[in-house]
Amino acid sequence: MNENLYTELQRGVHATLETYSNVHRGSGHFSIVTTELFEEARKIVLEYLGLSKRGYVVIFCAPRRANKLKSLIYPNRYHCLSSQDIGLPLGIRALVVKKGSLPKGVPCETGGGSARLVSPGWVIWTKGGGKFESGTPAIVNAIAFAKALLLIREFGEDIFRQEGSGSLSASNILFNDKLEEYSGKRLLDELRNTLIGKDIHVPTVEGSVPFVNLDNGASTPTFTPIWNAVCQTWRQPAEVQKQIVDQTRLICANFLGAPEAGYDIIFTSNTTESVNLTAESLGRTSGQDIEPVVLNTIMEHNSNELPWRYIPGVSMIRMTVDDEGFVDLKALEGILSDYNKEEKHGKQRIRLFAITGASNVMGSYNDLSEISRIAHSYGVLLAVDAAQLVAHRKLNMEQSGIDYLFFSAHKMYAPFGSGALVVRRGLLNFSAAEREAIDASAEENTGGIAALGKAMVLLQRVGFDLIREEEKALTKLLLDGLKKIPGLPIFGVQEQNSPRFDQKGGVVVFGFKHMVSYNVAKKLALWGGIGTRYGCHCAHMMIKRLTKTPTWAEWIQGAIVTALPHFELPGVVRISFGIENQKEDVEKAIRILGFIASETKEGKAQGISPMPEKLIRFTQKEVKKQVKEFTQAASERVYTQAK
Repeated sequence: MNENLYTELQRGVHATLETYSNVHRGSGHFSIVTTELFEEARKIVLEYLGLSKRGYVVIFCAPRRANKLKSLIYPNRYHCLSSQDIGLPLGIRALVVKKGSLPKGVPCETGGGSARLVSPGWVIWTKGGGKFESGTPAIVNAIAFAKALLLIREFGEDIFRQEGSGSLSASNILFNDKLEEYSGKRLLDELRNTLIGKDIHVPTVEGSVPFVNLDNGASTPTFTPIWNAVCQTWRQPAEVQKQIVDQTRLICANFLGAPEAGYDIIFTSNTTESVNLTAESLGRTSGQDIEPVVLNTIMEHNSNELPWRYIPGVSMIRMTVDDEGFVDLKALEGILSDYNKEEKHGKQRIRLFAITGASNVMGSYNDLSEISRIAHSYGVLLAVDAAQLVAHRKLNMEQSGIDYLFFSAHKMYAPFGSGALVVRRGLLNFSAAEREAIDASAEENTGGIAALGKAMVLLQRVGFDLIREEEKALTKLLLDGLKKIPGLPIFGVQEQNSPRFDQKGGVVVFGFKHMVSYNVAKKLALWGGIGTRYGCHCAHMMIKRLTKTPTWAEWIQGAIVTALPHFELPGVVRISFGIENQKEDVEKAIRILGFIASETKEGKAQGISPMPEKLIRFTQKEVKKQVKEFTQAASERVYTQAK
């Protein structure tokens, strides 16, 4: 391995992390930059192969999904590049498919990003390759792969192929760091100082200001100790990398209260793959003279809805939730009794209840222990989408009676393409060979697994009582501020004296009555340098419920989206907190939202003051131009070789 070129690769990835955010419907500067870097990675793959963008589409995915897709495409219609083949443990496949050759109909894996619009009875799929990148792809790893291809093209194919010669142990990488003497509040304060991208300034109408990330529900930034664990892992020989995987599995078992004697811990590429694996397994379960049913709720993220919808031989039904995002436990028991005890629906029996542990829209934490007790009393298994849960609340699967758990590392400060399916032993229906292929696909990304393990270690040392206390204070501050802004409906739990406030996480959604969510989010970015998320948040049915969208309007939306794929759907703006956020971030968001309110009918009626002229140094048009320049400069930092 050429040490200088390896250092250059790491420099490029670090530059990526400085402006990292998710690529799906983010309004902030970091999401714009990351989207540009991700799309540029596709162009680099095509250039490396000497192929035209006009004729081919590039799909980034994990090895197992790439193999499934390849089996559905004629062999002479695609090319496949592998990070493994160039000597890097990234777990990336770049599948380059001739346009017009992608399979039609339902994609082989479904979830967030694969669907443009979802209704109870129909789905409009995303156009092109995005349909096959369900769930958040390994964005950082894909960019790292593209950066490596640029270096390989210039310096030769073998520059990364030599096995790493690092001398660190798995325990040293996962448990030791410069902050290991700290815990609790002191560790949290020190960790915030290591946030990668902490000092990045972005252009706004007020000039250059520090970027404020309030979009942690989509994806989280990372910290230097976690990034160091990735770099160290990449440099280790194969036997140490295998030990890192095994050690991280033990860390997960402890972190989640899922002892290895009772649970399998299977690494995946993200939450979506974990759910799809479980759905695939469930579809193989013997019917035993019954018709199996999955129970879901209307507030689920598409990744915890679409995979259940398309299991051959299995039906899906949905139960509603209240306006604050909570399941009625009596209604749940009634549904389970009707199907499994009273047998009112013929041979149909509910076999699985799949519910989010923390709603990505409502911020609601349902009582999983009580839900489990009710479900198990009727012979029903409990599957929990914990993507929005595991970085925010202490979880004990064994005590709570959870049978399946799904989550992604990129939502817990480790955005390197890893996730996990944690399942009670004996529940998966895969052969030994299939399990080996599943494990091999995910464990090829050893750096991502190391990042997951390191993040869990740090979160445990900070402590979930403190994390909860900090999020609660920020949520209170935000709600207090939002309630003072006219014409700004807030959804979900709002009353701080409500017993339910303790069951609400650091997620708040809102929207001005007469301004589309896209414009609100854009103004937060351009006026204040604040990154948020807007739209339907891959939870279309819940958003339609909140916005009171009638059935006839759904059909009109469907027709418009079919004709105009880039049309911005009505939705809500979401602010979501992470451990890096502090009260100054909230105060700034409230201040900018107040200025935005001055442009609304309600704001004008109440005499809300607009942003003072003395603060406005640039027009919005000028700032948009500066954002383009900022994005181009960020791309050059990543992909242009340092002198």
